[in-house]
Amino acid sequence: MQHLQQLFKDKLGLSRQPVQAIDIHLKAAADWLLQAQRGTPDDGVAHSFDIRRGKWNASYPETTGYVIPTLYDYARHYQAPAYAQAATRMTRWECEIQLEDGGVRAGTMDAEIVAPTIFNTGQALFGWASAYLNTGEEDFRQALVRASDWLLAAQDEDGAWRRFSSPFTTSKLNSYNTRTAFGLVRAAQALGDDRYLQAAIANADWALSRKADNGWLPDNCLLQRPDNSALTHTIAYSIRGLLEVGLAGQREDHIAHALLMARKVAQHQRDDGALPALYTPGWDTRVDWTCVTGNSQMAINWLRLARITGDTGLIEHARRANRFNMSIQDLRTGDLNVRGALKGSHPVNGEYMTYRYPNWATKFFMDGLMLEQLYDKIDNIG
Repeated sequence: MQHLQQLFKDKLGLSRQPVQAIDIHLKAAADWLLQAQRGTPDDGVAHSFDIRRGKWNASYPETTGYVIPTLYDYARHYQAPAYAQAATRMTRWECEIQLEDGGVRAGTMDAEIVAPTIFNTGQALFGWASAYLNTGEEDFRQALVRASDWLLAAQDEDGAWRRFSSPFTTSKLNSYNTRTAFGLVRAAQALGDDRYLQAAIANADWALSRKADNGWLPDNCLLQRPDNSALTHTIAYSIRGLLEVGLAGQREDHIAHALLMARKVAQHQRDDGALPALYTPGWDTRVDWTCVTGNSQMAINWLRLARITGDTGLIEHARRANRFNMSIQDLRTGDLNVRGALKGSHPVNGEYMTYRYPNWATKFFMDGLMLEQLYDKIDNIG
């Protein structure tokens, strides 16, 4: 019944709530991520809470990897060491379940198939790099080196990753692997190893070698659809990857293309601040539901691009996307399984993570709000 009640509220607009101070929304989100860690028998973070089945799904190595830096950031910004301690436990767990070849497994811990995959390994780099810089633990450094070396060994000469695609997606050649390249940037920065940065640049170059005249990147979604549309979630992955690789590698062409794509997405932002979930290769949209994760990711991209390129017009797009997601974060419920979390889709029966609250929606929500706070502080000082 819980899923039908939520759908009813979403459809009637009853799930929208007055926006409160960013600190309040952040605290609720951070607490939910710790609740998601407690929802599993290990120290990973549950993939999601499923309101249709009323249960937590198993730990997800991929996204646990990039939840880790978010919790370290939150702990530092708010002088709240409990969140950093949770992040350190997550990182030790990631070390325990790292595969012998250095890769990170596809899917959740209860998946029958156990195989390394490029994207998941790339996302785990964020956690190991952040944890190593925050703690200095040698095990974290070694895990980071092993995973990064595995990615380099798996990379083709043209910069693409064609092997070790996820068995749980229908797309096998992925432009959004620029987000994996971004993970290698973090490894290069943490370890001082230029090989990882060069591999990241090679992947971004490969992705841009396939771009359309209007800036569209092909093969940029989890699923292959008849109209070749892509989720804002994966479009945002590719934008952030190009931006951060370009920044680290001093490649203005990468940054310029990230800006072009970000402006294209912004053109269809709704009056309420949300984005249509799917974009077509002509940069048109065709659905009314929104991918909540994509909203937060694009807020991050717009804020980063505004600061880096000086296009301050993007800031308002970011604030509006953040405010929409803040308005659908449930702070009134007493159910700790969903209090403070973000849905996969709004309405909750949308195509992406249907009736689920995935951990990464909340992770990116926190990143977007903390980045907005940071830029507000910088602007006030200036």
